[in-house]
Amino acid sequence: MNVRAQISSVFHLDKCIGCHTCSVACKNQWTDRKGVEYAWWNNVETRPGAGYPVLWEDQERRKGGWTVEGGRLELRQGGRAGTLSKLFHNPGLPVLDDYYEPWTYRYGDLVDAPAGKDQPTARPVSLVDGRPMKVEAGPNWDDDLGGSNVWAAGDPGLAALSEAERAELFDVERLAHFYLPRICNHCLNAACVAACPSGAIYKRGEDGVVLISQEKCAGWRMCVSACPYKKVYFNWSTGKSEKCILCYPRLEVGEAPACFHTCVGRIRYLGVLLYDADRLEHAASRPDGELVEAQRELVLDPADPAVVAAARANGVSDGILASALRSPVFRFVKEWGVALPLHAEYRTLPMLFYVPPLLPALAQAAAAEASGGAAMFTSLERARLPMRYLAGLFGAGNEEVVRAAYRKLMAVRVHRRAGQVGDVSPEAAAAALAAAGLTPGQADALHRLTTLAPMEERVVIPPLGREGETEPATEPQARYASGLGFLRTVDGR
Repeated sequence: MNVRAQISSVFHLDKCIGCHTCSVACKNQWTDRKGVEYAWWNNVETRPGAGYPVLWEDQERRKGGWTVEGGRLELRQGGRAGTLSKLFHNPGLPVLDDYYEPWTYRYGDLVDAPAGKDQPTARPVSLVDGRPMKVEAGPNWDDDLGGSNVWAAGDPGLAALSEAERAELFDVERLAHFYLPRICNHCLNAACVAACPSGAIYKRGEDGVVLISQEKCAGWRMCVSACPYKKVYFNWSTGKSEKCILCYPRLEVGEAPACFHTCVGRIRYLGVLLYDADRLEHAASRPDGELVEAQRELVLDPADPAVVAAARANGVSDGILASALRSPVFRFVKEWGVALPLHAEYRTLPMLFYVPPLLPALAQAAAAEASGGAAMFTSLERARLPMRYLAGLFGAGNEEVVRAAYRKLMAVRVHRRAGQVGDVSPEAAAAALAAAGLTPGQADALHRLTTLAPMEERVVIPPLGREGETEPATEPQARYASGLGFLRTVDGR
């Protein structure tokens, strides 16, 4: 058992209000520089929607992530030969129009305009070449247009829906959307790491954060195309690739990442997960319908003495092990099973999980009254967001794993309503919990962590202490790019 530690995250989508405070905080701190004006390490998308960059989920076009060929994992963009052949012509690489051309305004036109009858206008100019331009896209261009037949209709996830489901989703009376915040997933089986020809991208040994060495990066941009989530950006000014670093300088001094710290809806949770690195390739190679469960099986119980012993033998510190015991991510992902990975079918084993949005809140009053309150909340069959669409996002197409998470979320609401409001019978609440596989204690704990938990319970930062570590202690955990192939550890495993 090759036990390693990974800092992981959970975003609770029922709580996101789409305010973009996280995006602004990240932009101001990390990408407010020449060359990355268009780069949003943290962005918030509206779903259904085309996303940012446009159609990033269309892997037939983008060639990101992994596929299974002959029982072995292969980069979708190709192995060594495929990657080398694309160094000078990569048709899967997003272009600037897939993002947007960054702009500013000629504010001097307002200040220096001569006196006249007409109101002066500050016209937009490109931040790339300084020429006047017409603004036609932006980082959140489809914001709040979840039902729009202009932007949302381009969502690749809608292709799996029937015509009836598409018609219902875009019907005015059923209009619904939700927000999907995205940062780098800091994947266990990161395609960007494996695709980098120069070995500039690596995972930190002590916490699994994926970073890019600016000294080693040669600007080949294979990482940009290999990342299926398109969370690696090319700095056109420096000629280097950049990405979310999970604010590791803040983590090392015990501070939450900027987007976590500023989140208005308190939707973000951070903690340590322990996993068995020996099982990565097997888990990532499973059939699509088994990928979510396979990823959950990778996560190990930090209270298991055998896991603790193996972790210590592999250089994991006692401080990190203690933090793993308090990890909110472990509870959401493993203990309760309500947090799911985004597009597990990309086989990168992402370490950012999502609690799916439970919409709409209330069912018809008549149905609730007839069932004694058990139908107080809508059934999954009558939800405005089709289960097939949600399964395409969070279940690798497996509707049952998403339904299981929803049954638990709905059971918690029924249980709490029975205790706090009293308009749901105790019998109905108990039946809902039993059907979801939850105990009353688990339901109360899930409710508390979702609604009442303070920052120190939502964000549990391990004592990383890099300044106190020695190279021999961290080397066994370190992971590097294999140089156009599957990831390997520093000792060759």
